[in-house]
Amino acid sequence: MGRTVDYVSVYTHSLLRSIDRAKQRNAVGLGQKLPFLGEDVWNCYELSWLKPEGMPVNVALRIRVPFTSPMIVESKSLKLYLNSFSQTKFLDRKEVLRTIESDLTQACGASIVVSIIDFKKIPLPTECFSGESLDKLSCVINTYQRDPSILTAGTTVGVVKETLHTHLFSTLCPVTGQPDWASLHIKYKGPRIVRTRLLEYLVSYRRHQMFHESVIEQIFVDLRESC
Repeated sequence: MGRTVDYVSVYTHSLLRSIDRAKQRNAVGLGQKLPFLGEDVWNCYELSWLKPEGMPVNVALRIRVPFTSPMIVESKSLKLYLNSFSQTKFLDRKEVLRTIESDLTQACGASIVVSIIDFKKIPLPTECFSGESLDKLSCVINTYQRDPSILTAGTTVGVVKETLHTHLFSTLCPVTGQPDWASLHIKYKGPRIVRTRLLEYLVSYRRHQMFHESVIEQIFVDLRESC
């Protein structure tokens, strides 16, 4: 990682790189007893392999990793791994799924669920989010490194329940230094968060180097502690 590499086109399970969740979570201030439930769900749009007769098969893949897994797979190593299927012959889809599930289960130290999804059933990113968008707010941004001090709750007395989202979020991969783009969907109940400050805080990750799985947990902690 972090250097130019040749894409391997023959199945190679050793391309997967595992990352210890505990180390990342300790940096966020989380202990063994986690204050949330969840899973990492990855949609992979570029999986292809060959049938026994040499005909290619192109599918989209969904990978579900429980939040309790001791390890997570580095995303770019996963992409290299999936690309290694492209010139490899498999008997059928079941064999492909069994292979990927077995390799990822070994890499993550927990049972991983892998499924093939129909391209026609994949919604566009902008169609996946409910609630109000933060993206048209008028803000002056001066900070591009994570700064939770930007976050503030409003002075209005009472509790609100709302859903917000943004498609402007990005960080830098700590391994390659390349941008990682994402859309964020936030649901909360509590004192109303000042939306302009929330957007400024989220944009402050733009030059921050952190793995996406840890970023989500960091944002959770920052919102809970600051607001």
